[in-house]
Amino acid sequence: MKLLRFSTLLHSIKSHLGLANVSALSSYSTKIAARSSRTSRWKDSMNALYRRISPIGSPRVSIVPVLDQWVEEGRPVDKEQLHVFIKELRSYRRFRHALEISMWMTDKRNLPLTSADVAIRLDLISKVHGTGQAENYFNNVPEQLKGLSVYSAMLNCYASVKSLEKAEATMQKMRDLGFARTSLAYNVLLNLYYQTANYKKLDSLMHEMQEKGIAHDKFTMGIRLSAFGATSDVEGIDKTLAVMESDPDVVVDWTVYNNAATGYAKTGHLDKALEMLKKSEGLITGKKSNKAYEFLITQYAKFGKKDDVLRLWELYKKNQKIYNKGYMCVIPSLLKFNDFESAKKIFEEWESVNGSYDIRILNLMISAYSRKGLLQEAETLIDGAKLKGGKPDQTTWLHMAIGYVQNSQTQKAVEAMKEALVVCQTGWKPRKKIFAACLKYFKDEGDVEGAEKFMKLLRKKGYHLCGATR
Repeated sequence: MKLLRFSTLLHSIKSHLGLANVSALSSYSTKIAARSSRTSRWKDSMNALYRRISPIGSPRVSIVPVLDQWVEEGRPVDKEQLHVFIKELRSYRRFRHALEISMWMTDKRNLPLTSADVAIRLDLISKVHGTGQAENYFNNVPEQLKGLSVYSAMLNCYASVKSLEKAEATMQKMRDLGFARTSLAYNVLLNLYYQTANYKKLDSLMHEMQEKGIAHDKFTMGIRLSAFGATSDVEGIDKTLAVMESDPDVVVDWTVYNNAATGYAKTGHLDKALEMLKKSEGLITGKKSNKAYEFLITQYAKFGKKDDVLRLWELYKKNQKIYNKGYMCVIPSLLKFNDFESAKKIFEEWESVNGSYDIRILNLMISAYSRKGLLQEAETLIDGAKLKGGKPDQTTWLHMAIGYVQNSQTQKAVEAMKEALVVCQTGWKPRKKIFAACLKYFKDEGDVEGAEKFMKLLRKKGYHLCGATR
């Protein structure tokens, strides 16, 4: 009877999670959302409002009540400053909150829309609700507001989801209306052709630009460069670079040589690729230097040049203030070489200079240690992080669980998954295979009570398991 009850329980969990055919555990990787520090650009009178909005990080929590409360307190609202708020929130990928401000401006404050406002809203609707709703919004925009910026935004929406036919139709409409007079729209469609490997169409569109006297700018040529790289056309890369370097109207910056390096590497010409990276280094200037250093560090790691990774990291530290994103770039770059010593040294350097603990950086180390079976070292890092105010999240514990399973420490894996389920947000869905190992553990141990507690945790976090019986 006990066995029947346990079997039914396991079948219920497996069926719901899709684990019926799960056998092996695969490695886990995590995407890192980039963040960067920015300078405030709004007036003192609106600064307090942004301080109220900024901490509301969850997209599930609306910021409209905060905006309404601000007005109820009799405080001023500046449309120009609201535009700055929208721009700032977009830069942090808080698209839902940016859209809420855009809608609030017209729905609650009756502020008039400009074509630029419509274009921004169109982009935000696409990101938050999908291209279909963006298309519906576009179709209902008054014709007098449908200028170049609005059509360009709609073209971008289609390009972002690789909707080739609709992008081409939008481009044709822009031609008909006389909006396709600059390289802007052409570059969007050229990049879409590159992304979808439509190289003949890319060539044809570039020829159309030449016929119409529309200049090939840096972005046009960059796309052309990437396309030659994708098709392993070394001669094409060489010629495109020569044209760009000889054209006084084309600004050749570090990104150009970085793209060329990628193209040469794809063709197997590593020497040329490294030569391009060196040229790229020589053009690192200005406010976006952080991004340049991070890209190049990643490239050197990709090309197997650890010494250059370390050399460029030292230059980066010497020339720029480094934010979390920089550490999230260099640590995994060094871990590609299994250089745990250098990675840990930089990790400890980050811990010593940062007041707030970004758990994502810890997770980079935990993932690497777990993959290599260095579980005791990983446990020590977690304990140290807790002492410094770090709060391990579901990703931390998932990495540990995977490491434990791969090293036949299944009981610890189960405990790690319990920790993950306790701290995770409702609806979190890690790879299903890790659950298979936990379920196998319960089955092997004959632990019905443990399985039921585990199931209760799953239910609490949004896994509604049907069919289980007592």
